[in-house]
Amino acid sequence: MHILTEIHRAERINIHSKTIHRTAVRAVIQRGRDLLMVYSANVGDYKFPGGGVDDGESHGQALRREIREECGARLVEFGRSIGAVIEYNIPVEAEYDVFKMTSHYYFCQVSDDFGAQKLDGYEKDLGFKPVWVNIDEAISVNQSLLNSDKIPEWLKRELFVLNYIRRLM
Repeated sequence: MHILTEIHRAERINIHSKTIHRTAVRAVIQRGRDLLMVYSANVGDYKFPGGGVDDGESHGQALRREIREECGARLVEFGRSIGAVIEYNIPVEAEYDVFKMTSHYYFCQVSDDFGAQKLDGYEKDLGFKPVWVNIDEAISVNQSLLNSDKIPEWLKRELFVLNYIRRLM
């Protein structure tokens, strides 16, 4: 696994303490300089489609499910790995000292026919909708939100990966 970066969401986290771990997958779906991203109408940010890997799921199976849920799209190609971002935070669970999430990014392709989304409650509350957006626009918008009072927890991670992808183009 190629680690792109590590992000500490809180200060003074002992990453070697008792850790609860979550694995996530994220799709980078590209057409020229445009990316299929999930736009939050409530916050105004862009994020890559994806989410947590359920028990017994492969990365490809999880991405197929997440792309269908968040974008209403059908995964037609599960491509090569770009790398992973590791994030550390304070856990919700009292019996743990560290929450560690590893997000794996993959190049993917989807079909042109989009159906209905199947969003979770918080995703509906955030007004998630799939959009094709120019990578420079997504970076500019996400960058402008860094100093706002409603920064989503994934913003720094997604901004890092957007800039990484732009350098690959």
